[in-house]
Amino acid sequence: MEKRRLGKGLEALLGMSVEEAAAEVPPSQLPVDLIETNPFQPRRDFDPGELDALKRSLQTHGLLQPIVVRPTNGGYQVIAGERRLRAAKDAGWKEIPVRIVDFNDQQTFEAALVENLQRADLNPIEKALGFRDYLQQYGLTQEELAQRVGLDRATICNFLRLLELPPEVQDAVRGGQISNGHARALVSLDDPERQKSLCREIIRNGLSVRAVEQMVKAERNRTASGASSPSRQPPEKTHHIRDIEDELRCKFMVKVEIRLTGKDRGQFLIDFASNDDFERILELLRR
Repeated sequence: MEKRRLGKGLEALLGMSVEEAAAEVPPSQLPVDLIETNPFQPRRDFDPGELDALKRSLQTHGLLQPIVVRPTNGGYQVIAGERRLRAAKDAGWKEIPVRIVDFNDQQTFEAALVENLQRADLNPIEKALGFRDYLQQYGLTQEELAQRVGLDRATICNFLRLLELPPEVQDAVRGGQISNGHARALVSLDDPERQKSLCREIIRNGLSVRAVEQMVKAERNRTASGASSPSRQPPEKTHHIRDIEDELRCKFMVKVEIRLTGKDRGQFLIDFASNDDFERILELLRR
């Protein structure tokens, strides 16, 4: 079964696909040494096996579709087709067919992001980092980005929340040891150490997503019921409060907790891990 593709493609960004944007430009040959990689490329990991298969295909069939590049100072930068460029270099090609378009930085970022969402599945952490970097660089809201790439805002929000996980757990997601569903269940735990230990348990015992969701739910219920003595028990968080927490986590892209201390009383706790986080959150609060 063909995998479901995310988003509408570059039609949502540019009114056309990147190949259509370049179609009226005749292809030409460029030395591969003049073409640099895309600094906005959301893909961090290029699978060696996939690149080797693509290299063999280039050696047998040639390049069926030129890559798309834009001019830079003294050279060119790949916009679409970075895997093809890497495979061509591995195959020893000195030149490669290209179409040259005049894209600005934002269009280049968008093209790289959507091309990868559409054609070669990024792992969930790469998607989250791509969304986060784009939002921070261009100051768009999640709703605006969702419209540009043809996704639901909730989908982008769910990816961004994965960046709250400890690095060990993110690495397990990136390496395919646990799935996106596992990671989304772990995000709802408040204890990073428990997130890491449960992640190891998933890998060791092959736990299903459903099993992990049930374990997390049970732990959250135990925490809520045993946090303090009955006389001092804080009000239980309603689904509405938890939804607000999720909304704020997505807005600020950091961990946010609403801590209830009594009837109609409580605190908003917003984490930040760097000065950049602090300044970004402060600016959002001042809007």
